[in-house]
Amino acid sequence: MTNKQAVGAASAAIFPGPTHETNNEVGLQFRFLTGGILMQKTLLTIVAVTFTVLSPQQTVRAEHHQGLGAILAAQPDEARARYQYRHPQETLDFFGIEPGMTVVDTLPGSVWYTGILLSYLGAEGAVIGATYAAEMWPLMGYDNPDFLAGRKTWVDDWTAEAESWRDSESAGVSAFIFGSLPKSMHGSADAVLFVRALHNMAYPTPDARHLKAAIRDAYDVLKPGGIVGVVQHHARDNMSDKWSSGENGYLKKGYVIDAMEAAGFELVDESDINANSKDMPTEEQHVWRLPPSYDGATTPEAKAAVDAIGESNRMTLKFRKP
Repeated sequence: MTNKQAVGAASAAIFPGPTHETNNEVGLQFRFLTGGILMQKTLLTIVAVTFTVLSPQQTVRAEHHQGLGAILAAQPDEARARYQYRHPQETLDFFGIEPGMTVVDTLPGSVWYTGILLSYLGAEGAVIGATYAAEMWPLMGYDNPDFLAGRKTWVDDWTAEAESWRDSESAGVSAFIFGSLPKSMHGSADAVLFVRALHNMAYPTPDARHLKAAIRDAYDVLKPGGIVGVVQHHARDNMSDKWSSGENGYLKKGYVIDAMEAAGFELVDESDINANSKDMPTEEQHVWRLPPSYDGATTPEAKAAVDAIGESNRMTLKFRKP
């Protein structure tokens, strides 16, 4: 489904009743009020009809909400099975992502989140893919020569692949590698998404230089007032700093906030949209034991046990560039 088709279907559904955006009905809502005035011993009943009309901004937000819902409904079954854990509509709404924006997507995929954004942002929007620095991959244990060679040509390769995911009504695409942001992209983006991506940049070096470089690039690529949306596997505060360094997939909320504020961002909101209280790892466990990875779940019983937990407990943080 194209962006125009999705929004068109959403618009047709706007007026019959309530939306998830508001408790009011969309369009006109009639409230009948009765009152009386005693005058010359005669009770006069006055019936007043009031009309509640959505503001233009509320109407646009409702259309965007419905349009995103249609786009999400059109994704493959495998992706939709993850919605119960990843809450893409609520997450993008929380970050304030809207059609026409330019959004940087870290570790962009054919669904998460570039495939969704291409349709949702529309022809007036843009997706900028971003990935880890080439020298960082070997530090994470990637040693396949072909894979590592491909990291050096990733910008051109990914952009060409992403072009095949879009049509004439989709957002445009471009890309950069963290640590190598082109000057031409400075101040060009409305939002940067770090979705399940920060942990890998935190642990490979003691000074977390790759994480700091990525956050610095996020600051530079954003317009003033631009947003950074973080969804990150959340380590409990009582876990050791060594275990929650990122190597096991988890980071502490304080660590993420400190890193972002050190770069000049301000925390403006947080949400439990992607929290999961069932995820209570020990310090002998890592996040990849859970779906969709199932690392170590070698029996049907073990797989059922992690299915009962679901995906990881995640913090959802919204930062702003002043």
